[in-house]
Amino acid sequence: MTRPRSTLVSLESTPYYHCAARCVRRAFLCGQDHVSGRSFEHRRQWIVDRLAELAGIFAIDICAYAVMSNHYHVVVRLDAGRAQGWSDQEVLRRWQRLFSLPPLAAETYACVTRDEAVRARVAEWVPEWRRRLVDLSWFMRCLNEHIARRANAEDNCTGRFWEGRFKSQALLDEAALLTCMSYVDLNPIRAGIAETPEESDFTSIQARIHAWAAEGAAQDVPGDEPAQPPLQPFESEAAVGAPLFRSIAPITFDWSTGRVARCATANVARCPRICRRFSCGWAWRPGSVSITWARATAAFR
Repeated sequence: MTRPRSTLVSLESTPYYHCAARCVRRAFLCGQDHVSGRSFEHRRQWIVDRLAELAGIFAIDICAYAVMSNHYHVVVRLDAGRAQGWSDQEVLRRWQRLFSLPPLAAETYACVTRDEAVRARVAEWVPEWRRRLVDLSWFMRCLNEHIARRANAEDNCTGRFWEGRFKSQALLDEAALLTCMSYVDLNPIRAGIAETPEESDFTSIQARIHAWAAEGAAQDVPGDEPAQPPLQPFESEAAVGAPLFRSIAPITFDWSTGRVARCATANVARCPRICRRFSCGWAWRPGSVSITWARATAAFR
């Protein structure tokens, strides 16, 4: 039986959630339609662009994502503390980027009214908008509705684009989050679309690898700041907030299933070559940068 989303999302239990949405029937999120001969590959970038836009509006961080032919995955972190730190004006500014403000709120935001009654009325709306800006359902609504409207306009049709509400899963501990992020990033590899994470287009692991490579190149070019993907960053042990993965070094992955195993029990020799490459580090290109998976995931918070 369908359960209300409010019973599935609890910030007291965990701020991390895995969400997925799938297209209805034969609708294409991306890929090649062999019946009509049309290509929908450009729609993958729609998802990435919208995630980047929403991450700059909501108090929600993107941890991982993967865009497949008829569905997508995203792992997010809800940051209620950040939303509580916003001023009323900041809440109005962010909400206005999503929806049109009521006339009274627009006047208050533009500071063109001194009517205390108007300001008091707007002050009653702000807490609800603040709550929505850290709400998982509102985040996914703004993502899915935008893509559906855009796809229907391109296809010159109406009706459902997604088969139903998005699926969500709470990630309650470090192992669950690590496993889920690796599962999401490895979707193209398991599907046979790509051989390595570097070749997995429109995934968070590819975006991170590009960012790390650009960071390494920027060290030789002072003042050259690489573009950062819209992803929750990996922080050092000294960063504010407890690091999530304190014992990442003795962990290895089964890259075919995304499962986590301890080195003491894992048979690394049986793992795919990609696992061994991540365990000992990889070079993005000769002479650029070499980093290890253990270092890169030493303190994800």
